[in-house]
Amino acid sequence: MPTASSSSAPLAASPAPIRKAIIPVAGLGTRMLPATKAIPKELLPVYDRPIIQWVVEEAIAAGIEEIILVTRSGKEAIENHFDAHYELEHRLERKGKQTILKTVKNIIPAHINIVSIRQADALGLGHAVLCAKKQIGGEPFAVLLPDVLLLDAIGSPHGHSFKAMMAAWQQTGHGQLMVEQVAQDQVEQYGIADVNGANITPFKATAIRQLVEKPNPQDAPSNLAVLGRYLLPNSVMQLLQKTQPGAGGEIQLTDALDALIAQQPLNAFLTTAQTHDCGNKRGYLAASVAVGMRDEGTKEYLQRIVSQT
Repeated sequence: MPTASSSSAPLAASPAPIRKAIIPVAGLGTRMLPATKAIPKELLPVYDRPIIQWVVEEAIAAGIEEIILVTRSGKEAIENHFDAHYELEHRLERKGKQTILKTVKNIIPAHINIVSIRQADALGLGHAVLCAKKQIGGEPFAVLLPDVLLLDAIGSPHGHSFKAMMAAWQQTGHGQLMVEQVAQDQVEQYGIADVNGANITPFKATAIRQLVEKPNPQDAPSNLAVLGRYLLPNSVMQLLQKTQPGAGGEIQLTDALDALIAQQPLNAFLTTAQTHDCGNKRGYLAASVAVGMRDEGTKEYLQRIVSQT
């Protein structure tokens, strides 16, 4: 396996730009029951919009032009959210509610294409990604997990984390995994990137030696947790086709990425953004409060509510 080192040297030829993003939305949302019994977890609102819209907007802001939703039966409401609702728009326009109308009309820019692909069986993240193989064609691609909300610091000199990671892909042509630093006693909850002891700098690409899934804290090679934002070469699709099912009969993306590391560099890209796991009740609540605190219209109110509890 390659040893970890800085991987910022540009390639001789610029890599193909990443235009397509896979967003797996086929999960049952069991950690959020009973709220998700009839409503897809991806449509639960974080402050003023569904979590899936936050993630789609993040991808578009970074330059993604096609969103591929890997979905299942019962999740049609996600697709409907991004469609035009002509009756609603007409009623709002007729009543002169222009401010509200702007929030529901043309949610997605006209040049963005959103398609849906069915995942027949829940066979893991690797399988969900593989379901989009035909739609991806021969291109490199992004994967964004919709449970994770990223909030970059307002006024940060680094700007938009996912967009910065796209720039790292364009500079190096190497796959990128966004990571965050977590407390040492929490590493067993995450996939951890082993960078061979290298000093990792925020918003810089550093080579990964291997990925370790949920290690014991005393055995963890680092505290760099994989976040659910991936930029990957197309060869990952071929590796996924060869990946054998693991625990629970699932095809793990991590297994394919470990195989990729044996062939070419794969980088960790450290963000300093706030991250919230909206797939559980605690993280979902924290995300809503964090976004609400960024709105001057609700910040004082939230502070008052918290002080009274």
